[in-house]
Amino acid sequence: MQANSGNRFGLGGFLLGLLLSAGLIISTAQVTRVWLHIADSQVITVTGAARQDVTSDLAVWSADYSAEGETLLEAQQKLQAYSEKVAAFFTERNITNAEISAITIQRLKPQANQFSQDASTEKTVGYHLQQNIHLESADVGQVVELQQQSVVLVEQGVELDDQGIQFIYTKAAEAKIEMLAEATKDARQRAEQIANQGGRKIKGLRSAKMGVFQITAKNSNDTSAEGVDDTTTKDKTIRAVVSANFTME
Repeated sequence: MQANSGNRFGLGGFLLGLLLSAGLIISTAQVTRVWLHIADSQVITVTGAARQDVTSDLAVWSADYSAEGETLLEAQQKLQAYSEKVAAFFTERNITNAEISAITIQRLKPQANQFSQDASTEKTVGYHLQQNIHLESADVGQVVELQQQSVVLVEQGVELDDQGIQFIYTKAAEAKIEMLAEATKDARQRAEQIANQGGRKIKGLRSAKMGVFQITAKNSNDTSAEGVDDTTTKDKTIRAVVSANFTME
């Protein structure tokens, strides 16, 4: 009887030990989860922003002029007359860096009729010749003035098709680097304000993620997931955003 009693106590002690061990493991897991929760609470995530107004320092003007004729010679003669007027336009204004492209030739054919199988639609009935004007200059004002004065060519009979001016800020890359630093600084200031409200202090920057840059017309609020890169206006606003994680004391 005593031996059986000893076995019972021994078995009971063994089971009790297992239960205590299991309880200890569960308690440890719970403590670990609590510790992780506390660790997570030591990080604050904020968004910082920076903006800078800039003025374009490069203007690119594009235009083309064309001529048509029933024969290639007729079209060439018209285009040559236009080219002389275009050249004179730039010479009179001391513009030496305007680029005129080579001539492109397009054969003109009668408009096809879907109900007709007439082979005459394959014949050439005329020619369309075209040359392109390309002007780049750091003197943005001068390019704008030239575009406005190009109406003189139209008055002289030149069939001019103005493609408009692209306004570019060539120092955007350098500006972006400066603005990232400013946006990160702004994020820290925001984080410090939030932390102070809770009686905490910011310890340091843990990580930062750069957002998409937006280069828009000045004071515009246009945004895009891919980023805006405005080339239609001379004065622009560059905006940068940074999402930063800071550790707290």
